[in-house]
Amino acid sequence: MAPSFNDDNTLFNFVVKDGNGVKGLVDSGLTEVPSRYIQPPYQRINKQQAATASPENMVIDLSELDGPNHDQVVKAIAHAAETLGFFQVVNHGVPLKLLELLKVSAHQFFSQPPEKKAVYLKAVSPSPIVKYGTSFVPEVEKALEWKDYINMVYTNDSDALEFWPNECKEVALEYIKTSKEMVKRLLQELIGNLGVNLDDSRLESLMGLRMVNMNFYPTCPNPELTVGVGRHSDMGTLTVLLQDGIGGLYVKKGENLSTGNEEWIEIPPIDGALVINIGDILQIISNGRYKSAEHRVRTTSSASRVSVPIFNVPLPVAKIGPLPELVARDGVARYRELVFQEYMNNFFGNAHEGKKSLDFAAIN
Repeated sequence: MAPSFNDDNTLFNFVVKDGNGVKGLVDSGLTEVPSRYIQPPYQRINKQQAATASPENMVIDLSELDGPNHDQVVKAIAHAAETLGFFQVVNHGVPLKLLELLKVSAHQFFSQPPEKKAVYLKAVSPSPIVKYGTSFVPEVEKALEWKDYINMVYTNDSDALEFWPNECKEVALEYIKTSKEMVKRLLQELIGNLGVNLDDSRLESLMGLRMVNMNFYPTCPNPELTVGVGRHSDMGTLTVLLQDGIGGLYVKKGENLSTGNEEWIEIPPIDGALVINIGDILQIISNGRYKSAEHRVRTTSSASRVSVPIFNVPLPVAKIGPLPELVARDGVARYRELVFQEYMNNFFGNAHEGKKSLDFAAIN
């Protein structure tokens, strides 16, 4: 018989403090979702009511940036950044074999016994550049998210090989290294499309810190009541995301629709493609021209799902604000200048709540 997790303290200690995670709940044999994971109705994802993005309208061949179709490709990238905030890319420079190995490695890490993963809990981790956890900020969330993760911060190769988990460190490191030029090129084209030229040092400052997550969404007995990740936007500049073949990523179409009238679009998994989404920092520096994407993840009862994002963010000490050239052109600054560490502290100090994190930088 599965243990009872109806007591919030017992559940919190088991899942969060002891490091069993959501997978530990599932492995215990539970047949229904504990009350702490039940989302309010407006947060739940109705798959039947969501549209599916048409692949031909979302997939951009990055190899064409170096050919006669350059301007057309940049136009497509910019249009996606100005509207949905999401697009998918192929011929991106990351080896396809590596993408498959990343998914395998993620499953290998999370299939380990809880005590093997718990050594990376924040309180006991051998280094601040690696952290195992569950949900997002479980200490402040009213309803927990149905997700476990391992977070790896890149500082240098030697630290990664010393401290990141053996099951995934080599493939995660290669993923970060082989995606760097793609991210830099995308930023270069997006900023250039705004009529601003940034030198290499300024471009590098927008992606000065890179973090790779491996996310694990175990099978859920009541997926209609839960979310894998709640509605949010990413705090950084650009996110690179590897999906597996199961799907479950949803993006909100438009920013001003009220709750209940929102339109959500599922981003379908495409073999060999990587998903790119605009983060809050790119919305801020573009003075609102580019839109960070509000998105969320559903759960499923059919199979466990993995995803592997790379978050490209500025260094904590970097000053972030609208590009001066755009403020001069627009006649107004829509966001204040701030140190990125301040933005991170606010982002990680609150539960997911749509794009509310941007309010911290907005000038009203």
